[in-house]
Amino acid sequence: MYLSVIAPVYNEHDNIPLLYDAVKEALKNISDWEFILVDDGSVDESLLALEKIAMADPQRVKIVSLRRNFGQTAAIAAGVDHASGDIIVLMDADLQNDPVDIPRMLEKIEEGYDLVSGWRKDRKDSLVRTIPSRIANKIICKVTGVSLHDYGCTLKAYRREVLTGYRLYGEMHRFIPAFANSVGAKIMEMPVTHHPRKFGKANYGMERTAKVILDLFTVKFLSSYANKPIYLFGGTGLVLSGISGCVLLFLAIRRLFWGVSVMESPLFQMSAMIFILGFQSILMGLIAELLTRAYYESQDKKTYYVRKMINFDSKDKTD
Repeated sequence: MYLSVIAPVYNEHDNIPLLYDAVKEALKNISDWEFILVDDGSVDESLLALEKIAMADPQRVKIVSLRRNFGQTAAIAAGVDHASGDIIVLMDADLQNDPVDIPRMLEKIEEGYDLVSGWRKDRKDSLVRTIPSRIANKIICKVTGVSLHDYGCTLKAYRREVLTGYRLYGEMHRFIPAFANSVGAKIMEMPVTHHPRKFGKANYGMERTAKVILDLFTVKFLSSYANKPIYLFGGTGLVLSGISGCVLLFLAIRRLFWGVSVMESPLFQMSAMIFILGFQSILMGLIAELLTRAYYESQDKKTYYVRKMINFDSKDKTD
């Protein structure tokens, strides 16, 4: 089992040497591991600090320097792309995650789990950050169907295969458990240590809440309707068409029994608009179906994921 520990870095100059020492100490009983640090366009001396530890430990430390600040999700994707391990651990570089939890996560992976998600049960952040986070976690659990207490905790351990087959954009790194669940990953959550920030400042503000909500729409669509978009668009179209039909039926009954003109009622125009929207939604579903087939078939992508192959008959059969 080869382990890759990945940490995105943005303006964490003072934390980097301490982070390296903590990771090295936590993994002293593990022989095969690498530490990948992704500099996400830092404007302080973080890259210089990274180069120093890479020179001191070239066998284990790998530095990926991005041309500019692309965001945490892109930095994580870059780290995964350059990782060699079949087990991947993601963590923050701000020393709030504690590397001492990594061996415990690896034990859970060895028990058969595909993803072990950290839970900052005793979180050392202000209420301004923790309260919106708790609300967001409840919403994400409800929408994705994956029940976790702490989607925002970066410290997670993965089998590599549950990180493949999809690309991450925007702020979607926090939704990796939802994507992993969509490919049948076995997920468990465990409490992890959380420390207050010692150096630097948090790189996230309240503006990320809107980004998370918008990304959640994308995640729900990709996880539930990516290979059957007609169910979403066509279903919406049928509902709208049904509403339109009910309104027309009501107008016809009113015209028959009370003599009220159908054309004079604003409900007729509303019904016509609703029907048009429903018809357009069904057409959008058909177009999405064509795009889905082009996406899968042009890249020879599968619509299923194999956990393992079992074949007890390994003997060559000859006539």
